[in-house]
Amino acid sequence: EYQPLKYEAVVSTQSTGDHVEESFPMRMLLNILYTMMLLVDSAREEERYATARAAFLEEIQRPIFTYPNLGLFMLELVYLFEKCQISVLPIKKIVLILWKYLLFAMGTMEDIAMLKGKIRKEQGLPEWVEPKDTPSALWQVLQPQFPDRIPIPDPLDDEQDSRATSVCSEESEAVRRLPWKPKARQADIELYLRTCRQKFLGYELEGDTTTMVGLPDSIQEGVKILQAHLYVSLGDLSLRHQEKMCNTAKRNRVPLSFHPPAELMYRAMLPKMEDYVIALLKVLLASASTPLTKAIKTSGALNVLADVLPEDSNSVEPQQLQKDLSRHKEIITKAVSASLLLLLKHFRLNHVYQFEYISQTMFYANCIPLVLKFLNTDMNHFVTAENSIPSLDFPTCLYYVGPASGSAPVVVEDWEAGDGDEEGIRGKLCWRNIFSTINLLRIIQKLTKWRSPRTMMLNVFKSPPILKKTLKIPHWMVHLYVLKLFKQQAKYLGKNWRKGNMKILSSIYQHVRHRLLDDWAYGNDLDTQQWEVPNGEQQLKASLETYHAMWYSDILPDS
Repeated sequence: EYQPLKYEAVVSTQSTGDHVEESFPMRMLLNILYTMMLLVDSAREEERYATARAAFLEEIQRPIFTYPNLGLFMLELVYLFEKCQISVLPIKKIVLILWKYLLFAMGTMEDIAMLKGKIRKEQGLPEWVEPKDTPSALWQVLQPQFPDRIPIPDPLDDEQDSRATSVCSEESEAVRRLPWKPKARQADIELYLRTCRQKFLGYELEGDTTTMVGLPDSIQEGVKILQAHLYVSLGDLSLRHQEKMCNTAKRNRVPLSFHPPAELMYRAMLPKMEDYVIALLKVLLASASTPLTKAIKTSGALNVLADVLPEDSNSVEPQQLQKDLSRHKEIITKAVSASLLLLLKHFRLNHVYQFEYISQTMFYANCIPLVLKFLNTDMNHFVTAENSIPSLDFPTCLYYVGPASGSAPVVVEDWEAGDGDEEGIRGKLCWRNIFSTINLLRIIQKLTKWRSPRTMMLNVFKSPPILKKTLKIPHWMVHLYVLKLFKQQAKYLGKNWRKGNMKILSSIYQHVRHRLLDDWAYGNDLDTQQWEVPNGEQQLKASLETYHAMWYSDILPDS
């Protein structure tokens, strides 16, 4: 049970002091809980621990206080930390447990992919099979053409280089094709047929995608190609179901939920969804923008470094303190970005309107400029910095057997280790920061996908030079999501920008999935659509209010 954690949480939230020692018992309890979650997760592949893992999962999903599960309780602590500025709360441990809870209770990215395939099969949708070539392998093809943006393999590994050369020569034909299978939406087919019928026959057949009478053979062949690449998403099924329920009597309405754990989490978060999202974003902002000089004396702003700062800063070596603070902020950034991305992914799998609600909440909370502000820092230093001291890392400091002090000695070489080398970005990468960068790029890509008004805001916030600078990070997944963001806003950037960035457009053609009939590369300057931003969001908000009033009126009485 959570009785000790409950008691310490109450004591910490009612504390009026700023000393970390006041929350020491709670920090130890969270440490124990986090260690247990890691140990149980490490044994997830072993069958003999399946029963114990299921029992642990069931236990962390039990109610705590008036909250239905541990995850919502952690969200409430984050909200209290942001709203009441209770600096004694161990915010790093709280967001880490929140992240691990979401992984445990709702599933990892691999679980989402497997569950998505299973649901598509249950709903009678065809299986979508991608080509066998992996993007990471195909990314090396453009190395001679784009040496400044494509990661270069180790030049000392002659055997690996020869193998890669032979593979490229033997599979040159396979390399030329896209690493993703193109897709087409039902709306694309309807728009294509409507335009062709109006052009050749002078009439329209709304909703009819099968009648080809009177159309040229080339048009009919084009329709067949579009239908061969038709992709019906689970979001499309959710929209169709919602439209059907709006025209159905109340007593005959049946809710739709593809992912029960996500449904339980959404129902629990819904009454205070905006508060939780804003609290997480403010913690993310504080972890990305709190310098050392302001961390010691902070007033009127979130201080995420309170539980790592010593009472007397002069008692600790400045280099050691700087590394501790930087590592602390990096872990918070990693946990918060991963939690937000998991919520977006799971809610999207369960119901598209749940995803739209949390994404609109993040958009209104200025998530896009926040992420761009984060990416506008020195990313080369961020992804290569290793803010850790080997002799103080666990378990070295715990099991060290040495002189009378009983702890591992700290030397200057430990402070300087991992700070990168003269080669800069080609030095040792910090995978924790690479992970955070990818998460943040995926978040803004999901917020702006299929939302042209939001995509135009990327241009308003001057994202092209920021994203172009991010392409210098030597990781293929970072490149992929940056190119996706460029693909979404290319039509709004103007002809001059496209003429001066042909390398980026070429990379998009060779590495990003294409939508048939998509005019992203040659779209006109759409200055007349600037006023669609409030209108589009208001229409979405009205649809979300209808959805919530239909299915969640018991927890939202004012809707």
